[in-house]
Amino acid sequence: MSRLALLLASLLTAACATLETTPSAHRDAANAALRECAAWFGELDAKIDAAGVRDAQEARMPGYPYVRVNRPLASFRENAARDEAALQALVDRMQALDLAARGHESANLGAGLALERARECGSRLRAADLGDARRRAQLLERAAVPDDYSTAKRVLGLYAITKWPFMIGVRAYHDGVRAAFARELAPPAQGTVVRYGPPAAPQVPRAVLAAAIARAAANPLGIPEPRGAALEALFAAHAPVFEIETAGAYDRPGALVWQGEERAPGLDTAAPVIYRMTSWTRYRGRVLLQLVYTMWFPARPPESPGDILAGRLDGVTWRVTLAPDGAPLVYDTMHPCGCFHLFFPTPRAVPVPAPHAGMEWMFAPQSLRAVAEGERPVLRVATRTHYVERVSLARDTGAALRYAYRDYDELRSLPRPGGGSASVFGPDHGLVAGTERAERFLFWPMGIPSAGAMRQWGHHATAFVGRRHFDDADLLEKRFVLDLP
Repeated sequence: MSRLALLLASLLTAACATLETTPSAHRDAANAALRECAAWFGELDAKIDAAGVRDAQEARMPGYPYVRVNRPLASFRENAARDEAALQALVDRMQALDLAARGHESANLGAGLALERARECGSRLRAADLGDARRRAQLLERAAVPDDYSTAKRVLGLYAITKWPFMIGVRAYHDGVRAAFARELAPPAQGTVVRYGPPAAPQVPRAVLAAAIARAAANPLGIPEPRGAALEALFAAHAPVFEIETAGAYDRPGALVWQGEERAPGLDTAAPVIYRMTSWTRYRGRVLLQLVYTMWFPARPPESPGDILAGRLDGVTWRVTLAPDGAPLVYDTMHPCGCFHLFFPTPRAVPVPAPHAGMEWMFAPQSLRAVAEGERPVLRVATRTHYVERVSLARDTGAALRYAYRDYDELRSLPRPGGGSASVFGPDHGLVAGTERAERFLFWPMGIPSAGAMRQWGHHATAFVGRRHFDDADLLEKRFVLDLP
């Protein structure tokens, strides 16, 4: 017990030490302009934290208040350490992440932030930091994202022992998923199946999309960043169709909204909505574009008294990873809690076995054939649980209803009916208030904060046993051999 107490104390001390190094090193600089900028960032951050409007999507970097980092960008640190163009490109992107986050924080704070001042001061501090060999090396060292697991909770919960009964539960869940995928599809009792498809859009040849991806990747990091019409065409070409078993209001998708002065967001189901964003993954030195689509539901209702998985809000996040030639390589899905992570590989993604049995590695309940040009995935979603229980491919979707697109970033500063705005996500791990599940009281030894609660992009720990995040830069590289052109 004394060793356990010492370890926990060490973890807390390390956390406090990290927080104490947060202010910019330039607050005591000889250069007055650097001091003023460091002080300005410090005052702004104090206001943001005091008001509880910190945006948690990307990680802040202690001592460098003008940049933030996510897991895909953090994976470029080695490239940046040996190549000046890559370094400048990496810092460009990290600075852009900070400016975007500060825009949301300022809107939610209700104070007009002069983004030009943030940009100007950030560039001034950046020039000083990159001109100093020690500060430059330290910047890259700190360009890392802490994982969304609490080591202290795992130690306290005797994870080395308790993970084994949890692993038995994971395998039982996998057996249940296989049974669901094997069952004959039918409408739910006292319900129906409603198809939701993407907005009508002209079909763009895959070769044209591949050329757009290649042009968008012409930068020092090789990150494909299509924009404008090219990005719209990619989203349209790969948007999924949802076949939702509908037995109640809890199965009707909609848009997240603030209702009155409630602390938790609600869902407007007057019209179906999909929130979309892009991401990236890396594979043997190459960067692959990912398209992400999220549908939200009002709730996961209890299936029986005491259902620990039930609660307010639920959803399905669907992602496609594209090859440079524009063809899908592998799909994967989760709920916005980070739960129920499933993979659906095509023949161009061959699974790699787990390193050992005592971890959640990669669960693929169904493989797909090659996706032909013009085809899109059709997801069968179960009533109440909103589990994905089948994926097929089709050209003519015959959707009865069409959903609208919205940008995922809208959720970071959503208008309130009485004026002002607030993020759907909280400052602590991006958790959505009011979506807590009772399972958190049972699953805490696995180290995931508030297991089962909805949370923000960048904070989706997707394995109870082991460590795995939905946005890990090497998630697919570790689990598949990909056939790339």
